[in-house]
Amino acid sequence: MGKKIIIPTALFILVLAFASFALSQGNHLSKVPANQQLETSVNQLSESSIILFYGDGCSHCALVEQYIKDNNIQDRISFVQKEISHNKNNYRELMEKARICDPLASSVGIPFLWDGEKCVIGDTSIINFFKQKINGK
Repeated sequence: MGKKIIIPTALFILVLAFASFALSQGNHLSKVPANQQLETSVNQLSESSIILFYGDGCSHCALVEQYIKDNNIQDRISFVQKEISHNKNNYRELMEKARICDPLASSVGIPFLWDGEKCVIGDTSIINFFKQKINGK
């Protein structure tokens, strides 16, 4: 009878010790200021390339696409285009980028450009972004 109590008790103590350790590790991470955590994330992401998110059938996206085509932007500036209407992974990535700029963002419009540090939303803003990149401003 004694062994039947000792083994479950030992297992319970082991699980309790592991849970305490895991919780203490989580508390250690939360002591880092939130702005420092965000700053680290932004610094890591700033090394990534420019990403233009668009959707099939989006008239504003078509305006940006036409500007890119008419001005050979793809040949002059390195960036990636990602369609979000038919690709859930691209949509998730778009939302991740949007939350960097606005942590409370639950939705975002397209076209949407991530330049590695900030978000640029809307056809006019994105076209102006490309114009500034070309002119070196």
